[in-house]
Amino acid sequence: MTVEGSSGLHRTVAILTVLGSDEAAEQGGLGVVEIARRVGKEKSQVSRALKSMEQTGLVERDPHSLVYRLGWRMFTLAANAGRPRLLAEGPAVLKRLVSVLKERVHVTVLCGDGVLTVLSESPMRAIQATGWVGRVTPLHSTSSGRALLFDHSPDEIRLLCAELSFGPGSYGADAPGASRAPRDADDLIARVDQSRKAGYALVDEEFEAGLVAAAAPVRDFRGRVVAAVNVSAPAHRMSRDLDRAGRLTQAAAEQLSRAMAGIGSAAPPRPPTACAAPSLVRT
Repeated sequence: MTVEGSSGLHRTVAILTVLGSDEAAEQGGLGVVEIARRVGKEKSQVSRALKSMEQTGLVERDPHSLVYRLGWRMFTLAANAGRPRLLAEGPAVLKRLVSVLKERVHVTVLCGDGVLTVLSESPMRAIQATGWVGRVTPLHSTSSGRALLFDHSPDEIRLLCAELSFGPGSYGADAPGASRAPRDADDLIARVDQSRKAGYALVDEEFEAGLVAAAAPVRDFRGRVVAAVNVSAPAHRMSRDLDRAGRLTQAAAEQLSRAMAGIGSAAPPRPPTACAAPSLVRT
């Protein structure tokens, strides 16, 4: 790359960074003069760069106020980059969480009206919850399903669940615990709202008899829920500590969210100590 090309690339990145700032978003965009001032370049240089970026969809210009803001192509690129980053940063977070909880943990994403597990990490135990990588589980009766619905409005949840068969998760209607699953969309909405207030979702034998779980949402650079971190385990091992599992899962999800937003990377796992668990994200 030539010196001139390198300079142009740096200028482009500087402009996109300025337009991606919180202040620019709050103002609905910035004018050429203000952008030039912030990047420390001549107005004519910035104007030419903006016109080129507008042609490629990286930025867009408001026809009335004439201010520039990030274009849809930037958000498309960011969305496409999200899944690889999730898969790259997720394992370190899961290993750290496993080292504290000693139970199987997962990263899941929304898949239609179900939940798809894309990552899983387990401790060396003879008895543990079934692995679910690559499989789709119900949205309404799983902790990860509820965490993935934190950003959804009641109407959006009703629409998403229009074709959903409510009731027990993976066992018969007469099985122990079957009545604990949400009965309908309104019941699910109430439980999602309760979980949202807590910051994490808990499920006690709703999806499967003898299985409890906790989950919390993972957010991207825009603050939108794109995945969930969850832990599941036999009830006889984790029921009494389910709230603690929820808080630790929330901390892990926040750590992964920071990595997804480009604020550092997920730290490698550290041996757990009695006082280390609450500082799961402070790395």
